[in-house]
Amino acid sequence: MKVAKDTVVSLRYELTDITAGGVILEKADDPISYVHGGYDGIFPAVEEVIHGKNSGDKFSVTMQPDDAFGEYEHELVRAEPRNMFPKDVAVGMQFEGGSEGDDDEDFLLYTVVEVTDSEVTVDGNHPLAGKVIKFEGIITGVRAATQEELDHGHVHGEGGHHH
Repeated sequence: MKVAKDTVVSLRYELTDITAGGVILEKADDPISYVHGGYDGIFPAVEEVIHGKNSGDKFSVTMQPDDAFGEYEHELVRAEPRNMFPKDVAVGMQFEGGSEGDDDEDFLLYTVVEVTDSEVTVDGNHPLAGKVIKFEGIITGVRAATQEELDHGHVHGEGGHHH
């Protein structure tokens, strides 16, 4: 069966940071599965490259920031008064919050990047924002998605999501 809309694709992959000279960011030795065809289970650029391929086929796609984790936005880094955070706040902790001047309900995940006696600096960018990413792997399986998987937009059952 070929990779097509409304199929479940299983694959092993390796993600590398081309910007940092090919540093391996993540490697999935156990296959991951997603519903193919615009269900937001994987990067659209990856879907485009593997569409029409078969189980056993290898693939590689290099994604610019806009196709991966977005451009780095300096305005998402901000210093806040230290007293707005718990006493045990530390670099690496994450907090949910609205973006500067944002009146709607959209929240970002901010990561603490610096702590001083008077302020805490947080960054709302994805850790891989602004990076050129290479996504390469091998397709380990392709099958028709069930109606329930199509209705929910994600994989169910063995190796997938369970409710």
